[in-house]
Amino acid sequence: MVNSRFRNIALTVHELEDGEYHWVLMEAVDGAVDDVLPYMVLETALQPQSSYSSALVAGVAAMRRLFGGDGPRRDGDGPTLY
Repeated sequence: MVNSRFRNIALTVHELEDGEYHWVLMEAVDGAVDDVLPYMVLETALQPQSSYSSALVAGVAAMRRLFGGDGPRRDGDGPTLY
């Protein structure tokens, strides 16, 4: 895996029930096999949003709350999984 000063964080949106969208923040972990990069869930939405785009915006807000405006730096606070 490429060493970067930023942690590898992914944001995705899941529709768990019809019309109920939840954001999920995940962090890449070591253990890539072939072309598959495994991720571990960091945080998920507690309340659903009514649209995909609203859930995506709420997920970005969660990232900013967790990591601040400078992004998920390795030297910052919070868990580093690898």
